[in-house]
Amino acid sequence: MSSAHLPGRGTDLEPPNRFDGIQLLRDDLDQERQSQIDQGLEPVTPAVGTSFHRDKSRSILAENASPDIGFRYSLNPYRGCEHGCIYCYARPSHETLGWNAGIDFETRITVKEEAPFLLRAAFFSARWEPQTVALSGNTDCYQPIERQLRITRRCLEVFAEFRNPVAIVTKSALVARDADLLASLARRHAAHVRISITTLDPAIARRMEPRAASPERRLDAIRRLTEAGVPTAVMVAPVIPGLTDDEMPRILEAAADAGAASASWTLVRLPHPVEELFVEWLGRHFPDRRDRVVHRIRETRGGSGRLSDSKFGQRMRGQGEYARQLASLFAVSARRHRLDTPLRPLSTSSFRRPPTPGEQLALL
Repeated sequence: MSSAHLPGRGTDLEPPNRFDGIQLLRDDLDQERQSQIDQGLEPVTPAVGTSFHRDKSRSILAENASPDIGFRYSLNPYRGCEHGCIYCYARPSHETLGWNAGIDFETRITVKEEAPFLLRAAFFSARWEPQTVALSGNTDCYQPIERQLRITRRCLEVFAEFRNPVAIVTKSALVARDADLLASLARRHAAHVRISITTLDPAIARRMEPRAASPERRLDAIRRLTEAGVPTAVMVAPVIPGLTDDEMPRILEAAADAGAASASWTLVRLPHPVEELFVEWLGRHFPDRRDRVVHRIRETRGGSGRLSDSKFGQRMRGQGEYARQLASLFAVSARRHRLDTPLRPLSTSSFRRPPTPGEQLALL
């Protein structure tokens, strides 16, 4: 694995793909860097651009069976995420594409250009039972390329056409661009948005979530959506013990001031190989805090010695005394800022199937 740092990326590491028996070794590149170091020079790291690949999936709604997630179906217009959040639990999903969970996850993005058409076909199907669909269950539906491709917005146009409820989770301020569509759905209790804020410290955010919106812009997005009439909540997520956990009360206060109506939190999840990527990142950016953060995370995993736990019901909250302290801190802070009431459940009562072009002609 490489050891140099790529500006604007969460990691430059290339962990082996667990599904692939062949591993790429960049000997020549590593030797060049070592030669520069031996000469007393700052090693030069070549820039790594982002490549976009067409995803030719023929279905668009992914079904979820996890008992601790509050939705059955989700829609992900993109695979991989240019935000580059070092802690992202979705990184291992890139291995199923033959790529790695490190730098590939941030720089090789697949785009589902047919998503709006596939969604429309799914809603037209007689098999579709109207229910809430989560927009983003894996990677962010408002990552940077969405500004140009507008796949998420075109999907929202389909949700609005059918009046099918949609729940969005994002850490991008770009969601406020679509306040018009979301507001039209919200008037029928068919849309709400949750915006994730991990830290209010812009320096930490730049290192940890290098291509995501700044904390200030996320708060502004909460304000703009709320003003448009879209029920909006803040997610203090993920909470990283020893690094961002002490910010929980301040994040909730800032979100309440911006107009958030509710709040939730989740504990950082570090499935393999994200654990190795995260610990390396800590050593690079916060060497003085590395051991403390690792120890604190392990404390929340019930003394198991692990940094992650895949058990339903425990993976997002942790266990042990320190995990209970985090839960208590959140509960007290949320109650203080009147964010302890859940968003109103979404409704399917307005769902409709508009006439197809052939039906419209028959009516004429």
